[in-house]
Amino acid sequence: MKTCLSLLAALLFSVACFAQELPARWDELVATDFPKALEKSSRTCILPIGILEKHGPHSPIGTDLIHVREWAARAVRSEYAVVFPDYFYGQINEARHQPGTFALPSKVIYELLEETCDEIARNGFDKIVILNGHGGNPEFLRFFMQSLLNKRHNYAVYLYTGGGRDADYAKQYHAMHKSPMANDQHAGEDETSVLMYYRPDLMRMDRAASQSGADQKRSDLPGLYTPIWWYSSYPNHYAGEGDKATAEFGKFITDHEIASFIKALQEVKADTKTLQLQNEFYDKVDKLNK
Repeated sequence: MKTCLSLLAALLFSVACFAQELPARWDELVATDFPKALEKSSRTCILPIGILEKHGPHSPIGTDLIHVREWAARAVRSEYAVVFPDYFYGQINEARHQPGTFALPSKVIYELLEETCDEIARNGFDKIVILNGHGGNPEFLRFFMQSLLNKRHNYAVYLYTGGGRDADYAKQYHAMHKSPMANDQHAGEDETSVLMYYRPDLMRMDRAASQSGADQKRSDLPGLYTPIWWYSSYPNHYAGEGDKATAEFGKFITDHEIASFIKALQEVKADTKTLQLQNEFYDKVDKLNK
């Protein structure tokens, strides 16, 4: 009897400890725990940015959003930071011809992102890490980052650009990859594998080969850029061979990217230089304008 009671007490204690664990998601925090979250995160907030767009005929519209949401959630289990709730407002004009696309005007997505960062900072965070999951966002995000120098901000923004691929990872990646790598871009083998690992319940793999993900090569203008370039090559908004994907490959990819992001997150939390240099820059701008 004493053994049973001891086991019951231990179980109740473990359940109570689990229930009291500090959540990482902003929307799951109790307001009275917010100061504790600020301290534990070193005032660091992750802003995962996805998008709503077609991902071939087989993968969910929120593929990018699901990807970064899971990516961040799993990283903060090892290195605590507060994770901002689902954010899917980015550059996606090239997919407006496909059902399910949510594309806002450029002015709106820029102002919304800046106001979101300002509001995150108003709540006590001075380090914001943008974790982007959408291939159409990098140019917009880099422009946004540089534009932050236009006026003083009391916080620093870090855009995670990837941890690179070490030789061992690259060798194994090539060995596991089945489709032509040059065309494995949007909803292809790589991206589909990730979603097969994270959310197999949402995948419709029997449809993956029902549309072409090949480059149609309908425009050839060497040395010139046009905004219709993506549509001219991939009118189905599908680039690659999603039917070659496997959950095993997805786990391999995600394990590596989560580990790489954890390292970057640790660097951000320990960083004292960026804000210092940023304030030095603003001070010199203010002095010059007097």
